[in-house]
Amino acid sequence: MTLQEPLPAMDAHGPHDEPLPDPVPLMGCPYKANPYPLYERMRASGPVHRVLFPSGVHAWLVTGYQAAHAALNDDRLGKNHDRGNDHWRARASIMPEPLHSQLQVHLLHQDPPHHTRMRRFVTDAFTPRRIERLRPRFQELAGALVDALPDTGPTDLVTGFAAPFPFRVLAEVIGLPSELTARFDRDWGKVVQPVGPTDPGRPLYEARLHGLQGYIADVVAHKREHREDDLLSSLVEARDRRELSQEELDSMIFQLLVAGQEPVTNQITTSLIALFRHPAELARLRDDPDLTPRAVDELLRHDSAFELTTWRFLDQDGDLHGTRIPAGDSVIISLCAANRDPRRFPDPDALALDRSPNPHLAFGHGIHFCPGAALARAELQIALDTLLARLPGLRLAIDDADIAWIPAVLGRGTNHLPVGYDRRI
Repeated sequence: MTLQEPLPAMDAHGPHDEPLPDPVPLMGCPYKANPYPLYERMRASGPVHRVLFPSGVHAWLVTGYQAAHAALNDDRLGKNHDRGNDHWRARASIMPEPLHSQLQVHLLHQDPPHHTRMRRFVTDAFTPRRIERLRPRFQELAGALVDALPDTGPTDLVTGFAAPFPFRVLAEVIGLPSELTARFDRDWGKVVQPVGPTDPGRPLYEARLHGLQGYIADVVAHKREHREDDLLSSLVEARDRRELSQEELDSMIFQLLVAGQEPVTNQITTSLIALFRHPAELARLRDDPDLTPRAVDELLRHDSAFELTTWRFLDQDGDLHGTRIPAGDSVIISLCAANRDPRRFPDPDALALDRSPNPHLAFGHGIHFCPGAALARAELQIALDTLLARLPGLRLAIDDADIAWIPAVLGRGTNHLPVGYDRRI
């Protein structure tokens, strides 16, 4: 099986009685369109599997809920890339995360005590109380974007709403000034998509990376000259007090700009697609906005924009749920597979908007639990309420099979979501 070939098919993933390949390739359009049949097979045959990514990187994938929850809280599994062995490093050097730039030392790549020290600089900006206080402003931003949509469809809801809304919200939360908000190129976010050194797209990848680095330098310079009571200013001040290194400052801003927008954009698209596939639930949510908070958590569980976590490593050979893992091999947790585990969620493939309890892992767990979870929930609630209330008859304007899922290794979503609606209210 070559790196380009998808897994053979039972619904594109092979029959249950056919043994899984070793390693299991996580690639191909059928897999990205619907990875859940494959995850079902993997869960049924064991919690840990060797997998192969399009870049040629091998990893160990954790799939079941119990195993995923334990791995997310396993002190043996560290995030710092220095833990990776030579075999991993030989391939991982071509991976999307900017390993050879100044942007690699953000929170997702740190272990305590560095992670603890760095995380404390950002948590106050994303507290549930502060996010609740900012909700009216977020609603204004959502309303203004809907005002700018055509009177009737079709239109691309990613371009018109799902991409700009999270970034404008993020700018408000972290203190990004309007002139720099307008300059941000969403294409820079594609630096987290894999491009190898011999790939024809490598020059474009490097141009995106350099463009983003230049933008971050401009953000730092602006905040150093115009200090305000906001997160970006406080991070620059921490650097000036030598509480953060320059690489840590740049990396944290990089994480805020990319992880603070793209996953929410993708979660809006995956949530809407799930609702389009379940029209009765869509109508129910439209008619009962009080259902929205629970509905958002169910949509996060049902199809999470964070499909897989980033790398983790054991610093010595060890057992992981019955599988021997060599030191320095990468371990990745499938949040989507865990969130569809029937041993934790009854009828897991169903979309049940009032599901309770709903202990999904869409935001991770443990010390790396997403610090922006409260913000993401608020954005999703406002986005869905606004779109369903103001765009009667909202529906997919293409065949479901024609949805082009992004090829990103770790995430789920689509860069274009053509929709129709009866009118704009």
